[in-house]
Amino acid sequence: MAIAPAEPGPGHWAGAPSAVAHDGFVYLAYRLRRPIGQGRGHAVAVARSRDGENFETLLTIGRREMDTESLERPTLVRTPEGRWRLYLSCATHGGKHWRVELLEAGDPGGFDPARRRIVLPGGPETGVKDPVIVRRDGVWHLWASCHPLAEPREADRMVSDYATSADGIAWTWRGTALRGRPGAWDARGARITSVRFVDGGVVALYDGRATAAENYEERTGVAFGVDPARLTPVGAGPAAFSPHAGGGLRYVEVVDLPGGGRRLYYEYTREDGAHELRTEPR
Repeated sequence: MAIAPAEPGPGHWAGAPSAVAHDGFVYLAYRLRRPIGQGRGHAVAVARSRDGENFETLLTIGRREMDTESLERPTLVRTPEGRWRLYLSCATHGGKHWRVELLEAGDPGGFDPARRRIVLPGGPETGVKDPVIVRRDGVWHLWASCHPLAEPREADRMVSDYATSADGIAWTWRGTALRGRPGAWDARGARITSVRFVDGGVVALYDGRATAAENYEERTGVAFGVDPARLTPVGAGPAAFSPHAGGGLRYVEVVDLPGGGRRLYYEYTREDGAHELRTEPR
């Protein structure tokens, strides 16, 4: 385990990680959540670690500082110029809408919520959150979880839409890259959480759920495609899940380490119903 929830029991979560390895450290951004009615996603923390397992907190940003009802998965990025960006998923007050705002700083502990700006506003019919961002060959690639808003009872449904950018700020949407399959374990939604460009195409890890009742307890699946805008789920079932009630194992992040190898970070449902942020080397 890397980060424990503040309290035991259902609704208390530490997770939704995003990580960057740089200059001998692993920098980790993650969301802290309380039960509905007690604050939901009340804060995002940025921390660092020498060994990838034991973290010191550099900064905590609360939901009131971002003028949001709830915070979800952050995305931490180091730019080619050596600056740092934190993309924050923010719930609009009084509805199901989500947007993504951007903070930028010279170091991972210097993000200032007063200098935020909206980069993915969503719209009247779509909420946007949980971006995954990869920069490759001078192009910024983004996959975001998009939710329909026309019918409130259907707002938990999710697909992963794909966008590109020259600067990581102004984005052009290219269509839906991944969606769930009717009748399958991911029928209700598919949210990309990590992407790697490989020889011959793109491999993604994603969160899926079969029903609305499985919201917050998604399992992890694998998808592949030759085009980053068109990915297809691999296999008939999830690749990873928790053995405990709910089965949640979600928001898997893969970090390439400078010395070789990789480290995984993910949100995991414990036996007591709380979610903790776990890590393991690969």
